[in-house]
Amino acid sequence: MTSARGTSWRSKLPAPLVIPAVLAALASLAPLAYLVDVAFDRGAGYLWDELWQRRTFDLVVRSGLLAACVTIASVVISVPLAWAVMRSDLRGRRLWRVALALPLAIPSYLAAFAWISWESSLAGFWGAFLVLTAVSYPYVYLPLTAAFGRLDQSLDEIATIHGKGSVPRLIVLAARQCRGTIAAGSLLVALYVLSDFGAVATMRYDAFTWVIYGAYRAGFNPTRAAVLAVVLVLIALVLVAAEAAARGRVVSTMTTRAVAKPRPIRLRSLAVWFQTAIIAVTGLAVLFPMWRILVWVTSHGADDGVGDVASALWGSVRYSLVAACITVLVALPIGLLVARYRTRTSLLLDRATYITHALPGIVVAISMVFIGVRFLRPVYLESPLLVLAYVALFLPVAVGGVRASAEQIPLGLDDVARSLGSGPMSVIRRVNIPLIAPGIASATALVTLAAMKELPVTMLLRPTGTETLATRLWTHTSVSDYAAAGPYALAIIVFVAIPTAIATLER
Repeated sequence: MTSARGTSWRSKLPAPLVIPAVLAALASLAPLAYLVDVAFDRGAGYLWDELWQRRTFDLVVRSGLLAACVTIASVVISVPLAWAVMRSDLRGRRLWRVALALPLAIPSYLAAFAWISWESSLAGFWGAFLVLTAVSYPYVYLPLTAAFGRLDQSLDEIATIHGKGSVPRLIVLAARQCRGTIAAGSLLVALYVLSDFGAVATMRYDAFTWVIYGAYRAGFNPTRAAVLAVVLVLIALVLVAAEAAARGRVVSTMTTRAVAKPRPIRLRSLAVWFQTAIIAVTGLAVLFPMWRILVWVTSHGADDGVGDVASALWGSVRYSLVAACITVLVALPIGLLVARYRTRTSLLLDRATYITHALPGIVVAISMVFIGVRFLRPVYLESPLLVLAYVALFLPVAVGGVRASAEQIPLGLDDVARSLGSGPMSVIRRVNIPLIAPGIASATALVTLAAMKELPVTMLLRPTGTETLATRLWTHTSVSDYAAAGPYALAIIVFVAIPTAIATLER
């Protein structure tokens, strides 16, 4: 039990954490400066009129429908399959566990190109739904595998004793205990869908990001584009509040102490159904895009040589790694504050980082162009501005990884260190950071992978003459030169899939 003294010192936020955390939160909100400036360019009256346009309402409905459908589908896919690979006797479950996480390595625009090059009639809602579900369900699946692995096996035994030990009922029981994890994953999926550009652009589906991109590209109505981005921010705030409410109502049944490895539940005749479902999901999400890429390369050959691919790969790895290291360093104060000092201030700083995460990459990129031209002219179209954009875009990913790891450390360890005379920062440095080192490494890997796949920010902010795998892939596929795009697509999948598989096995 935590002492009153421990509770008292944890209510006082240490300044060495608060100051960098506030600066980090402000940096993550930097793109909003551009939106506010442009959205009010024609006055508040124009902003209000634009918000109440029928076309704006239609966009909200279309984007909301797509986000809702993809989120529901992701949960429906993830819950039973995560349970099967973590708590059942499914044959080959270790292999299936990795295979189901691999769609995380495939960018949405690459998956969309694979499908649309095969069947052009998929353009529209159903094509966007298929692609976004295939690439985003791991945001629910991966946290669930970790959560299901920590559940107490005695709950399954009690359910069996009371005659409720059938597989469907055990899945529902496990899902109810992990509904906070499901809510958090669903939030990430919904925000991802709302901010995605590649899939909706390729499928020509009129969602927020595609319309915003069209308005910016035309150049005649940037104010409307900014207003639509503001609407996205408002939707994101609603989603974040809903997720926070759901998380707050959850009573955790997990513990940070070591628990016995759960005895696998026998599937019997249901095993073939689970294996069929896993094969179908991985086939649509991973094997089909891989097959299409191989068709591009083998059928027509590739114009670019190994040197071109290696140069683009080096550009991707270089900027992604630098951005990931800086992002995690910036995320550390916020993640530690919200996990070890849970106050209104720390929660506000945590939630502030999610606002930019809901913005389309194209909006963040153009916002950074505005900031670079207006305030950071010496680094405009230079590496520092590109890295800053990556930090603003992927800070929530790093904060989430740090926070999740820090929350698993018993608060009693901090109390013991404090009772031995250690100050707040000494506890952070000598107790917390060594224990969350695996989480820091995982967050660094996730940000690296996300930055390697990022397209709009890289296209607009990369230094002149610099190419990455994502930009070369988009250059070729945008003109339907799929053969030339093949080597870059393979490079992205291979170099993102390998660390994804390793991280999955280590969970």
